[in-house]
Amino acid sequence: MTMSIQGKVAIVTGAGKGVGLAIARHLAERGASVMFADSDEAMLQSVVSDYADDQSQVRHFVGAMSEKLAMANLLSATLDAFDRVDILVNAHRFVRGSDPLETDMDALEEMLRQNMLAGLRLSQMVAKRMIRQAETEGPSAQSGAIVNISTLAARRPIPSMLGYSIACAAQEQATRGLALALAPHRIRVNGVSFSSVMSHELQCALKDNPDQRAQIIAGTPLGRIAPADELAETVHYLVSDGARFVTGQIITVDGGRSLADPVTAQIL
Repeated sequence: MTMSIQGKVAIVTGAGKGVGLAIARHLAERGASVMFADSDEAMLQSVVSDYADDQSQVRHFVGAMSEKLAMANLLSATLDAFDRVDILVNAHRFVRGSDPLETDMDALEEMLRQNMLAGLRLSQMVAKRMIRQAETEGPSAQSGAIVNISTLAARRPIPSMLGYSIACAAQEQATRGLALALAPHRIRVNGVSFSSVMSHELQCALKDNPDQRAQIIAGTPLGRIAPADELAETVHYLVSDGARFVTGQIITVDGGRSLADPVTAQIL
């Protein structure tokens, strides 16, 4: 089984911090050319400064990942820099709490737009480019790989995060639907659902409530909170030829937490 991604071109959204950053760095360190994309310009500039001497492999794009024009510009910038795109990782997430009995419809629509529709639209744009690339590369070539990042909130209800949970569930269903639609074009679409992983949101939550660390560890059968790098390794597998017969799957990276008692923590 080959896990090589040497020479591949990847777009990673949400790459300014947390899980998205870990994924983008991991792919770049394994030989892929990577476009780091995020809406937080200051944070993204700080990240890519580490790659100042390697502009041939790493570039960055600043824009609102939920805006259609920004998505089109992101794809254009990637093609201008690297001439192609082989991998898309939708790691951009927008996490907000919501009252399950007094749900603000505008807030719910924003949650869906940021966490599901944004990734779906970008996937559609990128897939069209992957299809055109495949037309010139022959019927045996792997056309591309798309990975959507979600959390256990898609399957384990958290009343105080109802809107986010709905958006994550919708995103996972979109993953399966796109996988079927794009399979004839040899484009694979999979998802990674996580919990008990040190995301940016969890880091912030633990600063505000350090006692929550012990609660999360106690509810995780493997007895620890994993660094985001471990989630990045799963993404690496899914975008490599080692997973060339894997599509439409949601792989759970949570240390067994989904097998234990229902999640009660505010942050997954």
